[in-house]
Amino acid sequence: MDEPDRSPPADGAAAGRLGRRSLLRATRLGGVVAAAMSFGAPSTATPPPRPATCTGSGVLDPATIPKYVSLLPVLPVMPPSWTTHDLDVYTISVRQFRQQVLPEGFPGTTVWGYGAVETPKTWHSPGFTIEARCGRPVRVNWVNHLLDDNGRYLPHLFPVDQTLHWANPPGGPEGRDSRPTFTATPSGYQGPVPIVTHLHGGHSTEDSDGYPSAWYLPNARDVPTGYARAGTYYDQHRFLAAERFRARWRPGTAVFQYGNDQPACMLWYHDHALGMARLNIHAGLVGCYVVRGGRHDLPAGVLPAGRHEIALVVQDRSFAPDGSICFPPTCGLAGGIPADVRFVPFGDVPPLWTPTSFGDTMVVNGRCWPVLTVEPRRYRFRLLNACNARTLLLKIVANPLAARPVPPALTWWQIGSDGGFLTKPVRLGQVLCAPAERADLIVDFTGVPVGSELYLINEGPDRLFAGPVGAMPADPATSGQVMKFVVVPLGSRDTTVDPAQLSLPAAGPLGAAERTWRISLNETTSRYSPQVPVRMMLGTVRADGTAEPLGWEAAVTEFPTVNATQVWELTNFTNDAHPIHLHQVQFQVLGRCTLGGATRPPEHWETGRKDTVIVYPRESTRVAARFDLPGRYVLHCHVLGHEDNEMMRPVQVVPG
Repeated sequence: MDEPDRSPPADGAAAGRLGRRSLLRATRLGGVVAAAMSFGAPSTATPPPRPATCTGSGVLDPATIPKYVSLLPVLPVMPPSWTTHDLDVYTISVRQFRQQVLPEGFPGTTVWGYGAVETPKTWHSPGFTIEARCGRPVRVNWVNHLLDDNGRYLPHLFPVDQTLHWANPPGGPEGRDSRPTFTATPSGYQGPVPIVTHLHGGHSTEDSDGYPSAWYLPNARDVPTGYARAGTYYDQHRFLAAERFRARWRPGTAVFQYGNDQPACMLWYHDHALGMARLNIHAGLVGCYVVRGGRHDLPAGVLPAGRHEIALVVQDRSFAPDGSICFPPTCGLAGGIPADVRFVPFGDVPPLWTPTSFGDTMVVNGRCWPVLTVEPRRYRFRLLNACNARTLLLKIVANPLAARPVPPALTWWQIGSDGGFLTKPVRLGQVLCAPAERADLIVDFTGVPVGSELYLINEGPDRLFAGPVGAMPADPATSGQVMKFVVVPLGSRDTTVDPAQLSLPAAGPLGAAERTWRISLNETTSRYSPQVPVRMMLGTVRADGTAEPLGWEAAVTEFPTVNATQVWELTNFTNDAHPIHLHQVQFQVLGRCTLGGATRPPEHWETGRKDTVIVYPRESTRVAARFDLPGRYVLHCHVLGHEDNEMMRPVQVVPG
């Protein structure tokens, strides 16, 4: 495939234009087709030693990275291993390899990613998209292949804090899935890495949900003696899967089956290992999963499809000069605590945990600040916020460097969210998308002159989100820019329906609720400094309205009943917003209430089913959910540093 012009970018709004030859090539190749990357076989050889973290001058200045010189990778479909008349089967492994994330001319980046075992060219981060049909099950054999060429385990790319409540393989069968104790501050864990894949938004039995303590190590030849090779729930789920669909779990694998008995929507798969999700996801373990068909989908031809339907997986990263991904090695707020009481044995600050991480370089589908050629027609973008902590406020504008806020040059039509279509299309100047949320969007480029350049920008903050009012926008020169669109001549007539005229097949209301579960969102700070967070927690709300924070190991307090509609009232006692995710169900947002009693309905883009909802500070958010599968699941914050340090609780769904 022809490569884009690599000439250096100019300053100002025209920075990073495609060269004239590239634009002509894109036109000749048919618009979006030219934006599809050529996915060659990744380099899976063990990379040379690399820094585990980046501090100070070790971070690549994002201003030195040219924007809009790399084509957007259009993520292909993941190939199945085999199919039958009623089942699609995949064997997907997690591997370490090098990928060109930065523009050509910069070093490659060591990442972790998913790929089909039988097809080496499919390893990529984000992973290729699994396409499923409503009502047709998908079975995936998830393989942990974080091994070198000699079958020895690979250590993590980032520092692993052993003082958290985490998978803890060194604890052995008795101490796994625990918060271990130390007599001195431990170094970062360098052993074999546990994984377990969760289909986010999927409707799964407990054995296929990717429970955080159902993790497993790679089947390495050098796992140290005494290490636990799998989490507490692994064997239980292995037995359930064998009984339910006769799956055989070999060492280093887990076989999950998804019924896809849910409305058409875009889900995503990612790692969920206890206390390590933030690290495994930041290393690259994410991918899209699209369910199509059924009575809650639209007929073919109504919406843009094929090369005019594109998933946009947005992440923020920082890089070292050698191309490696940076990750903050410590809580940067702990400097105000005297060193002798900061960490183990006297202190209470986790030595290698940071509550949030924000990259200075925006990455879409695995490339920094890419460019996409579009025709003057309608496009469907399936947006996923896969950032660790960053909430996105996205606009399409003509000048990416204009003072914020920038008036939009084109509007969005949002037609769906996490769990399917909205009740009706919503026209928006900007799209709000918190970590783990998805937005199903139509953008109409009809009438935009050929040769025009438009930019996708982010006006969300470079810190935790507290609400759209008063938020300081991201840096316009770096994290405030996401990607560019270049308009090329129309290749074929657009016969799709104007989004304003769409009649959407949204799921109906859930009906009256039988009871309410009251959940608190809490932050615990250091006993030496109230400014230093040491643990983020969920819990319950007492009868007097005060919070009772609870850790992951505390007894289950929520027992929703199968096939009963019940309300979850999520009360945020912290100063930041939290995206809260409930496993196994798609819920209905009922509304919000300030702690002072003022109420408001759901946002217009929250009228469809969702699995992740923003809970604003000092407010209660109410959602209605109906579980229909018994078992143990989880409720957690999707700011990944929070999830990994206690802001997650088990939920036991019980028979009626």
